[in-house]
Amino acid sequence: MHLIETRDLCYVYPGKVTALDRINFIAPRKARIAVIGSNGAGKSTLFKHFNGIFRPTSGTILIRGEPITKANSREIRKFLGLVFQNPDDQIFSPTVEQDIAFGPTNLGLDEETIRHRVHEALSVVGIEHLAQRVPHHLSGGEKKRVAIAGVIAMEPEVLILDEPTTGLDPKGVADLNSFINSLSAKYGMTVVFSTHDVAMVPEVADYIYVMDKGRVVACGTADEIFVQPEMLRSVRLDVPVLPRLLRALRDKGVDVSMAYTYADAEAALLRAFGKRS
Repeated sequence: MHLIETRDLCYVYPGKVTALDRINFIAPRKARIAVIGSNGAGKSTLFKHFNGIFRPTSGTILIRGEPITKANSREIRKFLGLVFQNPDDQIFSPTVEQDIAFGPTNLGLDEETIRHRVHEALSVVGIEHLAQRVPHHLSGGEKKRVAIAGVIAMEPEVLILDEPTTGLDPKGVADLNSFINSLSAKYGMTVVFSTHDVAMVPEVADYIYVMDKGRVVACGTADEIFVQPEMLRSVRLDVPVLPRLLRALRDKGVDVSMAYTYADAEAALLRAFGKRS
C-alpha cells in the first residue's frame, strides 16, 4: 500500500481549463520525490489534491489506500502536511512559537505535548533563536522555515513542499537540501517537493516526475531522467550542470563515469584524472 497514489487523475478549472490530465503518481514510504516542471505545469494543483483542498474532476486519489472523504479529511491532513509556495499564506500568529503551536493545539493535544512538539520543530528546522520573533518581520527564507516547522510540529508521515527554494539564497538552498535528506534518513518521513530548479534535484530525490501542461511526461531516477536532454528542453527545463559537464568531457574523449550528485561527480573526476578519491 502506497502512502499516496493517483490513478488517471484529472482536474478541470472553471472555464473548462484542464489543469491535470490523467496523472498517475505513487509516493511510497521513506521516499524523496521531486516533481519538476516549469511554471504552470500543474505541480501546485496536483499537491492541493493530496490533502483534499481540491477534489478530482475524474480519476482517483488514494491516501494510504483510501479515497479522501469528508469523514477522513481531518485525519489525512494530520498524516500529510502541505507547505505552500508562499509562506505568508500559512503564517498568521503574533510570534513564531505561537504559529508553530497552532497545528498541535488544533489537534487537541495537552500543553506539555504541544510545548515538546514546538521545541522539536524549532530544533529540526534550526530556528530556535526565532521563537519569540514576529513572523512577518522575518526574511523570506526564515518565513519558509517557520511554515515548515508549523507542519513538522503536527508530526506528519508525509511532507509536501511546493517550490521550497523560491526566494532562498544559495546557502538557504543548501540548508534545505540537508533538511530534506535528514527528514527521510533520520525521521523516516516521505518528502514530496516541486521545483523548476533542476540543480537541486539529484542531491535530494530518489525519484522524479516531470510535468508539463498538466501531464506527466516522464518519470524515473536521476540517471534515467537526466539522460534525456531533448525531452527536458521540450518542457523548458535543462540537465543539471554536473552531469552536463561530465557528459561534455566524455564527448571529448575523457574516460569519466557519469554522476549526478556533487560527491559522486567529485569522485568520478578524481578517478578520471588519476587522483585517489
